[in-house]
Amino acid sequence: MHTKPFMLAALSAAMMLACQPAVESPKPSSQAAQPAESEPVAEAEGKPVVYQVFTRLFGNTNTTNKPWGTLEENGVGKFSDFTDEALAGIKELGVTHVWYTGVPHHAVIRDYTAYGISLDDPDVVKGRAGSPYAVKDYYNVSPDLADDPANRLQEFQALIARTHAHDMKVLIDIVPNHVARNYQSISRPEGVADFGANDDTSVAYARDNNFYYIPGEAFQVPAWPDDYQVLGGEPHPMADGHFEENPAKWTGNGSRAAQPEFDDWYETVKINFGVRPDGSYDFDTLPAEYAQKSIEQHYSFWQGRDVPDSWEKFRDIVLYWLDMGVDGFRYDMAEMVPVEFWSYLNSHIKQVNPDAFLLAEVYQPDLYRDYLHLGRMDYLYDKVEFYDNLKWVMQGHGSSDELIATQERMADIEHHMLHFLENHDEQRIASPEFAGDARLGMPAMLVSATISTSPTMLYFGQDVGEAASEDAGFGKASRTTIFDYWGVPAHQRWMNDGKFDGGALTEAERELRDFYVRLMRFSAEQPAMNGHYAEIHSANRAHTEHYDDKLLSYLRWSEQQKLLIVANFRDQPHAPLQLLLPAEQITAWGLSDGEYQLTEQLYGELTTTLTVQQGVGTVPLTLAPLASLILQLEE
Repeated sequence: MHTKPFMLAALSAAMMLACQPAVESPKPSSQAAQPAESEPVAEAEGKPVVYQVFTRLFGNTNTTNKPWGTLEENGVGKFSDFTDEALAGIKELGVTHVWYTGVPHHAVIRDYTAYGISLDDPDVVKGRAGSPYAVKDYYNVSPDLADDPANRLQEFQALIARTHAHDMKVLIDIVPNHVARNYQSISRPEGVADFGANDDTSVAYARDNNFYYIPGEAFQVPAWPDDYQVLGGEPHPMADGHFEENPAKWTGNGSRAAQPEFDDWYETVKINFGVRPDGSYDFDTLPAEYAQKSIEQHYSFWQGRDVPDSWEKFRDIVLYWLDMGVDGFRYDMAEMVPVEFWSYLNSHIKQVNPDAFLLAEVYQPDLYRDYLHLGRMDYLYDKVEFYDNLKWVMQGHGSSDELIATQERMADIEHHMLHFLENHDEQRIASPEFAGDARLGMPAMLVSATISTSPTMLYFGQDVGEAASEDAGFGKASRTTIFDYWGVPAHQRWMNDGKFDGGALTEAERELRDFYVRLMRFSAEQPAMNGHYAEIHSANRAHTEHYDDKLLSYLRWSEQQKLLIVANFRDQPHAPLQLLLPAEQITAWGLSDGEYQLTEQLYGELTTTLTVQQGVGTVPLTLAPLASLILQLEE
């Protein structure tokens, strides 16, 4: 039994001195390789921390968790659950931006006809609570989230104000690639036509149609697999294997079949952005030199040009939310929408709010630079490169060498590649399907948060080791459900019946939360996080005894601060080693021969020594299991 929290014990051991002394996108632009050392960004202090919260689940204190349960059975979170205490608890993690996931009104199996909202058909809704990525009305918010559905928009505006009062910005989802199959905006401003209202449905494609059609064929619901029943088999008058849509529309993931497959995004329909069925473009394309042009020049390019109707509709939607006080957007599946549209949309956004935070989901690394430079995104998910390699390292079958290689490949755009370990699409670290133990994410989180100048994202419940261990209905174990009414057990223990003080957490959960608070606040506040980066991993792999590919080490520094960061990904102690700081890095830090004190920054109790001899530095370390060290040079 530990006599003090396991993180402090781990750090204490880690700091012991060693025994010896010291398709619808343009072709990617080619970019020259950049040096592995990053250039600092302009900010003087730390960097953004994004907190993704699944709004429907966050404040739910109901612990019933009946698979396919109703709102009355399983409960639901509300905007009002984000109290001052809750927001203070979020802010404690160093958070600068809260991404409220699932806010726009999406299809849901619940009767809100008293508020003028049409019923949704269970045959084209995933789960009972519905997918947040099947938006039904872009000009309003989910009625599930309001105490009074009639005033749901006002309740969200009050949440925006409370979030701002806690010095955090508000992000919501925009999903341009697809909308709910039963899209019906009852809240759109006067004079705004609904999606599809003016479409010519007799043709598969017309530039100013909002949807693609399959003339002469009616939509058919998918053939359900043997292990699936709509609403878990509960009788429902509309669950009859039929949904009226004639002619059928293309499905959100691009399926052109009148009867999509169960694995298709059958609950959604694809938006037409002026891309012909053969993949060619029906709009002006951006000249390649616009990759180097300013956002103002992008805006000027589109003035007076005739663009597809869907472009204008989404421009009006985002400007509507900006006017309400939203500070930015997370764009779903941005790579499925042409990059020119993003230049058009984002340049219009930046004219209204130059500081708007624009984050996009793009999974093809060869498109990253186009969506940043031509599409004018601020940030992209670093999923396929950095996250995937970190996941494999956490699972014990990956090499930390790949993390260094990835960071080198991303050197020219590293500031724009948002890092994360969890989100609504990914498995929870603590789930058996991922790592089975939330502690295995600690060194990975250290690396994710500190290796670059990019923002870091946390998913709610990650900081207390939520494992998502149960099937919720449509949602399955290992990923916290986005389709069902549900309670999130570890997160509920942190909520502590609305006190948001962690009072019901286990000891291990409290210690994990404490680690996340210390790490993320450091990331958000310290100047070196926006400074230089240089890896020392390769030199230590080549020259340091016992140093292997389950360790990672690098330097971060600015004029005010010099940091040595070391992670041990093994859940076992590492043999004593003499960590090497090569002459090139000693020169960059401006150090002469002698001894320098290094102080650990997360817990602040321990020190060790950097010895510089003949221009080369060494630091003696014995690393504890899952050691996560930030060592600052004291000058």
